[in-house]
Amino acid sequence: MPRILIFDKHGVYRSGLRCLIGESIAGAEVIEAADCIEASSQIRTGCFDLVLVGTGRSDLGPLDFLKKWREAAPTTRFAIVSASNTRTDMLATLAAGFHGFISKHQRDAEILAAINDILSGRIYVPSSVTEADDGNSLGGYCGSEATLTPSIDAHILKLTKRQREVLSLLARGLSNKEIARALAIAEATTKIHLAALVRALGVRNRTEAAYKAGNLAILTELSSAEPLPGNRGPVSSMPELTDVG
Repeated sequence: MPRILIFDKHGVYRSGLRCLIGESIAGAEVIEAADCIEASSQIRTGCFDLVLVGTGRSDLGPLDFLKKWREAAPTTRFAIVSASNTRTDMLATLAAGFHGFISKHQRDAEILAAINDILSGRIYVPSSVTEADDGNSLGGYCGSEATLTPSIDAHILKLTKRQREVLSLLARGLSNKEIARALAIAEATTKIHLAALVRALGVRNRTEAAYKAGNLAILTELSSAEPLPGNRGPVSSMPELTDVG
């Protein structure tokens, strides 16, 4: 029975989302907060599984509060529910440490699926951000993983097929542009995938993600195929990078 806090300045949207969750997620306990002070108080004392933070267009003010919130509730997952739907805002959200970015323009079923994905431990971004060039959602679970062996690191089980492909190429030392070319996707989409990977793997930057990728058993399977263009060899040859760009 998940405990969910909805922090949004707009009471109508807050109440509507609360009703949607209450009617669709069995046993969910949903609490509302109308401002940052109330939200901070609830987070410090509420033991929530998920905090949904509502924002308007180009309003990422709550990002400044996330560090304090996470210190107060280190096991709680946080997601932005935004009126914006830009890749820039999605990247900023993931880079700040949020576990997902939900658009207020998504259908009810998509919002519920996003909430369930985040509660299950995945990093969520709307599929609309990438479907124009690769058709795969950054968040959520794509396809069956029945073929994966029990020895595979648990982090990999939370990644989509496309994210595993990006991770494999990252481990080989490819740049964002080379990854985009190899997978026939936009470079901006590659950055979104990498931002999601950094969050999903619990690392600080793309270099740490690449290093971790080299130690995941799944790459043995992914790398058994014919080498893709741009293979530069081992991760150790990569320069130190501090972001996903």
